Amino acid sequence: MPSELDLRIAKATAMLTAPGAPMALTSFKAYGVDLPMVAAAPPALPHYFAYFCAQHGDTEFLVDGDQRLSFKQTYALADRVARALIAHHGVQKGDRVGIAMRNTPAWIILYMGILMAGGCATLINGWWQGSELAAGIEDVGASLVFADGPRADRLKDAAYAGPAKIVTLDIAAPIETTLAPVLGDVNALDAVALPDITGDDLATILFTSGSTGQSKGAYSTHRAVVQGTFNYIVQALMMLQLATEDGTVSENRPQHAALLTVPLFHVTGEVPIMLVSFAIGRKIVMMPKWNVVDAMRIIEKEKITNFTGVPLMSFELMTHPDRHKYDLSTLQGLSGGGAPRPVEHVKRIAEEFPTAPPALGYGLTETNAIGAGNFSTNYLEKPNSTGLPSKPLVDMAILDDAGKPVPQGQRGEVSIRSVALFSGYWNRPDATAECMTSDGYFRTGDIGYLDEDGYLFIVDRKKDIIIRGGENISCQEVEAALYEHPAIAEACVFGLPDERFGELPGAVVYCHPGTNVSEAELADFVKERIAAFKVPAKIWFEADSLPRLGTEKIDKVSLRAKYRALWQQAAAA
Repeated sequence: MPSELDLRIAKATAMLTAPGAPMALTSFKAYGVDLPMVAAAPPALPHYFAYFCAQHGDTEFLVDGDQRLSFKQTYALADRVARALIAHHGVQKGDRVGIAMRNTPAWIILYMGILMAGGCATLINGWWQGSELAAGIEDVGASLVFADGPRADRLKDAAYAGPAKIVTLDIAAPIETTLAPVLGDVNALDAVALPDITGDDLATILFTSGSTGQSKGAYSTHRAVVQGTFNYIVQALMMLQLATEDGTVSENRPQHAALLTVPLFHVTGEVPIMLVSFAIGRKIVMMPKWNVVDAMRIIEKEKITNFTGVPLMSFELMTHPDRHKYDLSTLQGLSGGGAPRPVEHVKRIAEEFPTAPPALGYGLTETNAIGAGNFSTNYLEKPNSTGLPSKPLVDMAILDDAGKPVPQGQRGEVSIRSVALFSGYWNRPDATAECMTSDGYFRTGDIGYLDEDGYLFIVDRKKDIIIRGGENISCQEVEAALYEHPAIAEACVFGLPDERFGELPGAVVYCHPGTNVSEAELADFVKERIAAFKVPAKIWFEADSLPRLGTEKIDKVSLRAKYRALWQQAAAA
């Protein structure tokens, strides 16, 4: 039976999206289906940036250490970058332009400028090693890449010699100095005309790992990214409406401020944190690397209201012995994603942060971050659920292997349809066709069910991937790195349960007779080939060849069950 909050959410959303309302819906036809779309949303991201940066003007927007930029200053810099990309770097509409750097104001300004110039903002995973960076750049045919020092060094160490021009930026310098290699001769920029951008134009590419081991570039149009952003804006307005009804909205409320704890190259950092901040006038405060004490210090200093991260981050905030030394009272919510929260954590956060109720979101790179959400009293009542499908745009179905809906309550593959879906995987029509149904549902690879109230419960994973703190890891990719060691004859990689990250990669290997390698040596060997977060947290050695199925494939199911049990026994000891 729907909760009281469910009914209030439905009523407020219907009011906001009714004909004539601020977020009234229209439709967009795709896959032969009329999909709901927010009519008031601008057609493309350059229009979005221009409108909201003008609206918020001198309000503070980006904070990174001592650097502070207003919305107006940020937009002015992005406009210069856009014109410079055309004038000095030859960027044309549709060109893939990569960003490979840590979170910094320059990252956001480059993202804006690339899109305003008509380019495709290609968000390169900053945790990758040099060979992974090079592969991603080559896969999407990027013509230009902006990298900070560490990422540029990795590409150099990997002897990258592809056609992409690599421009190294000093992100520790003042913003004008950082952007100098991009801007070049600024006197030549005023006469440069920016192109008209439509909703059909290519906007972004984000990389996602699948079961095949090769990271795929998921590309989206401006319409998809803008509509995904507006789905979040509708939800923000809905929550504001509920707070107004409850009388908890103050006329003198402080500016919303978000602590950016997740990478901008992830869809969570890009859409619900960065892009939504333009619309709601929210300040974004950056921290170069997660540290719970630094986080508490920044929350107090910058009066942070919005905190979004993987669940382990809010857990560390909650349990740190020095928490009482910091004023965290400005927090209005502790949102998580990328991994489930243990039930006891949900209840404890609600008790210890009464003004900042816990929330959980479920979305994917391919859905531009929208999917389902659970918060407030609903989250306490159903802490194992990822919540209701996110209105007004998300249409969620649980499908069988044939692509047909299963009966209510039965398990199947969680599938999402909306105007915000990605367009496909770059140069991978086979992979795109495999994950899409003929009527426009994206098959997520997650196994779940919808209960009698429509709440989503995820119970398993169909794809052979591990999700460590929101980062997808291909088991096959890690296995391939293990097989490069001359001692390894057989390898099997799988996920191990972890309270902080949700899952960690684990491996069991069998060595060629007469060879030997230690766990530490093998881990170091693998770390030279793949990003550190992909390296197995534990490697077991089998004395005999790994068990096989009748198909001669390694029996991953039994190995996973055996070693997960050993892992959990060791954790409990």
